[in-house]
Amino acid sequence: MALGGLDIGSTGCKVTVYDEEGNYLYRTYRDYPVSRKTGEHEVMAEDIWKGVCEVLADAGSHYPDLKAIGVSSFGESMALLDEEDCPVRPAMLYTDPRGAEECRELEAILGKEKLERITGVAPHSMYSLPKLMWVKKHRPEQFGRIRKILLMEDYIIYMLTGSRMIDYSLATRTMAFDIRALDWSQEIFRAAGIDSGLFSKPVPSGTSAGQILPEMAESLGLPRDLLLVPAVHDQAAAAVGSGVFKADRAVDVTGTVECITPVFEGIPEDRRIYDGGYAIVPYVVPGSYVTYAFTFTGGALVAWFINNLAKEEKKRAREEGRSVYDLLEEEMKDEPTGILVLPHFAGSGTPYMDGGAKGAVVGLTLDHSASDLYRAMMEGVTYEMRLNLERLAESGIRPQKLRAAGGGAASAVWMQMKADILNLPVVSLGSAEAGATGCAMLAGVAAGVFRDLKEAASVMLKEKDTYLPRPEMHEAYETYYEKYRRLYEAVRPLV
Repeated sequence: MALGGLDIGSTGCKVTVYDEEGNYLYRTYRDYPVSRKTGEHEVMAEDIWKGVCEVLADAGSHYPDLKAIGVSSFGESMALLDEEDCPVRPAMLYTDPRGAEECRELEAILGKEKLERITGVAPHSMYSLPKLMWVKKHRPEQFGRIRKILLMEDYIIYMLTGSRMIDYSLATRTMAFDIRALDWSQEIFRAAGIDSGLFSKPVPSGTSAGQILPEMAESLGLPRDLLLVPAVHDQAAAAVGSGVFKADRAVDVTGTVECITPVFEGIPEDRRIYDGGYAIVPYVVPGSYVTYAFTFTGGALVAWFINNLAKEEKKRAREEGRSVYDLLEEEMKDEPTGILVLPHFAGSGTPYMDGGAKGAVVGLTLDHSASDLYRAMMEGVTYEMRLNLERLAESGIRPQKLRAAGGGAASAVWMQMKADILNLPVVSLGSAEAGATGCAMLAGVAAGVFRDLKEAASVMLKEKDTYLPRPEMHEAYETYYEKYRRLYEAVRPLV
């Protein structure tokens, strides 16, 4: 028997397959085109559906004993379907600037604090509802043809099963979901002039959507009794897949984006949490919530450095038949570099949420080497996450231990650096597929393979290494971190 996790991203989708004892079996991926023009950032829902069908068919051909698949997706973007279930227009990505005026209109009607209190998110044009208001105002003919509005998780679930349901965590990304009532906010929909009945039914994460439609099973070569499960928003999926269920724990995923997702109980009363762009997201543990602290350039910054500034090292590593990452790390000194890197090479995430922010490298000398600058990139990302954890602590969210996943978790140098700078124990899971694991865990519980998520975690998760903070190194980094805290304010007026 096999379990799968389907992860739908903004540029590609993948299915990861595990056996019921938690062993990794297979992974298959397809990408799809994204259009980024001035003022328009879009992806075609049809292309996402095609990619999903391809990875499901591929996974099914290798593992015909698939029992259940959990589905997670990126947030915000909507498939707007007509009466024939065909998309009426491209799906706008969260980076698409359209919807800003509509967001201000909604804020003027209901007030910023009220919107935050209901939805758990600070009003912003990236969310689904302002973009839908834009479609209604500027593309009325298209809007008039809409019969169903689905985010990508429930779009795929609907196409495969005929069931329309969206998990609570993904519903939060619409800016129309009441995180206390755990249902759509009729007050917000009335203010927006949108019918909430066009959206899917909100359900707890991990709720079974039922078996795949017979015609879909035949078309894709999948088992007729395959169970589909709306899992959880992609970042929260990584928390599930890392076994982070207690209120003093967090997962740190270093992929393209660096994101720390802490778990906490109850909704914080401190309103400052919204000023940093942090969302309050219902979690799989009843009464618990997560938030996302992130910078857009985690692994992306490291990859940029390797591709643009370490060409000689890449060549040497290739000649020696080894990893360029290992080569650079071997040449590092185990101490702060003294270089400050502001990692806003693609704008800033939390706590600034400043799309116009730019990156900076400060403190270079002729004595520094490529390895020093590579290490400084890691330091800059980690300093940024330290800043985020300090902001979250102001609202009472204070994780005491991190579990690390994603590609960056394979770097012992980076893991130890994080322990030292953040002054927290870091447990590496050595897995780049935490989100897919979380989806498979939720699917396994829904299918009765596991009694609950605790049992699923005990079976599917394997801790690799633990990195403890070294007091002397933490103290050494403090001098540079205090300077880093002032770096954004110093650089932003210049760029």
